[in-house]
Amino acid sequence: MSTSEISSVLERQLLLQLGDRLKRLRKAQGIGTVEMAVRAGITRNTLRAVEVGDPAPSIGTYLRVMSVLGLSGELALLAGDTLQPSPAGSAAARSRRVAPVVQVRVTTDDTRHRLQDLQSLALHEEAVRLAKANPALVLQAKDTAKRWLATGDSRSASLWREWQSILEAGSWRKALGRTRHAQQLRQASPLVTVLPEEVRQRILKEVSNLKKGIVIGGEPSTPQDGEPVEERQ
Repeated sequence: MSTSEISSVLERQLLLQLGDRLKRLRKAQGIGTVEMAVRAGITRNTLRAVEVGDPAPSIGTYLRVMSVLGLSGELALLAGDTLQPSPAGSAAARSRRVAPVVQVRVTTDDTRHRLQDLQSLALHEEAVRLAKANPALVLQAKDTAKRWLATGDSRSASLWREWQSILEAGSWRKALGRTRHAQQLRQASPLVTVLPEEVRQRILKEVSNLKKGIVIGGEPSTPQDGEPVEERQ
């Protein structure tokens, strides 16, 4: 599937992959978390958030970490005009050559567990966004947790009680991490029950598309019939 738009699930997957890559590079270079945080001018907690692909840190924070790891060349490519359209009226703009197209193929991890966790994370991030905007949804989730505690499986009772505390305090980050405990919280979550069905189906479709593989970038343009094409050296 080809796209020029970034869906919420694709955005999350890209951040997860970026965080994983930065963590692997740091370890490969033998840089500990304390040293890395000092060199980047951030706290260890912020570094941890970057390395798990958390969307909360600013782009500047990600850029500082990338710079310390020697990714300045990639930063220059991103910030430069190499991939921008040529100025109107310039020789490059008048060229009949087929414009270069940059395509990046993105897929999620092959394992079913990673795909399910990405889906769960995307569902919860959307549910948190809606809950922050509409307190009535928080009350709805609280009622669900209370009902589950009264009639549900006792093995999940401790997680549901923790959810009651999360919903009361609005401490959403506890359920949005990449730790094992955060995954367990998401698996026993009353929060996703507040999602409208159309929102849920949209996210499930985005996850399905990502599983198949998404190519970011357009298709190469082709010259009109009878139009000469300049050969590139």
